[in-house]
Amino acid sequence: MIKTHPLHGPNRLKLGVFSTNADGGLAITDVPERWTASWQDNLTAAQIADRAGLEFMLPIARWRGFGGRNKVREFSFETFTWAAALAAATEQIGLFMTVHVPLVHPLYAAKALATVDHVSQGRAGLNIVCGWNPKEFGMFGTPLVEKGYDQAAEWIEILERLYASSEPLDYEGTYFRLKEAVSRPASLQVPRPVTMNAAFGGPGRDFAAARCDYLFTTFSEMSDAGKHVADIGERAAKVGRDVGVYTVAHVVCRPTMEEAQAYYTRYAVTMADHEAVDAHMAGKKEFSQSHDPHSYDRYRQRFAGGAGTYPLIGTPQTIAADMAEIAGHGYQGIALSFVNYTQELPYFCDHVLPLLRQAGLRQ
Repeated sequence: MIKTHPLHGPNRLKLGVFSTNADGGLAITDVPERWTASWQDNLTAAQIADRAGLEFMLPIARWRGFGGRNKVREFSFETFTWAAALAAATEQIGLFMTVHVPLVHPLYAAKALATVDHVSQGRAGLNIVCGWNPKEFGMFGTPLVEKGYDQAAEWIEILERLYASSEPLDYEGTYFRLKEAVSRPASLQVPRPVTMNAAFGGPGRDFAAARCDYLFTTFSEMSDAGKHVADIGERAAKVGRDVGVYTVAHVVCRPTMEEAQAYYTRYAVTMADHEAVDAHMAGKKEFSQSHDPHSYDRYRQRFAGGAGTYPLIGTPQTIAADMAEIAGHGYQGIALSFVNYTQELPYFCDHVLPLLRQAGLRQ
């Protein structure tokens, strides 16, 4: 039986768990309880989220870490195999794969993605990224592509045509050439599993508007959150499409605001892995367009706390109110990170989700 993908479900504000597959998650910290991304912890976190009714698990694609004392994110699970294993161990949550277009051939991706879609009975999702880190690409002997999203457009076109065609596919593009290519089985989802992209710059957002179902974006100030939704809405409307917009946040949820703020200061300031934070920020600032330019100077704590994402720091009540405000700006969902997912997800689910139901954001 093919399930309805959770991102197409009834909740007005969809919620997911981000970056459990990588050492540290999104936090760059030395605290002893920092996330080590063991397989058992990944499995436990996914099953907690699954039972709570969260909609998705979203991994990062990381081939090289950012150094520091902990070699942060150097340890990470490859996302196709990670998603397939979690698909077999969960019942209703969506499982995304994050794929670097220049490093994974579309024919291989089509086969692997369809495999996860069958294992999960239609719960697979694809996060399409073009990459920004030249050191990672150097490991493969592959240069960064100047027009990465032109390559991505060919990549996703090939994948969709492989699923749709009953005959072998010949393809002659700028970046890919295939001869008599086939990929069976096709995905259970038609025309392909749900897709997302996390572009911040113009070319990436145009790609997301034309080719993806969802865009993930960051914002620095709540007052600026709505402009990103409006931007992608305008880009999608120009090509006759409707693209949902999600954001990303790191969470510290505690019974009191004082406890939450004290812990945020402890892990993201006092015990931050400053060497790794510097390396991460420098690389992002030079090569990536994933954040507002001023965020690198103003929000160092956010990069230690959650890779520069928006902070949800406080009590269940204040965090639920912040989430309601984010939804009010037009966001359909939020991907969440924690310092330690298995320790912190249960409290979040038990205390924040009921408030979101009361606010009419979740059923």
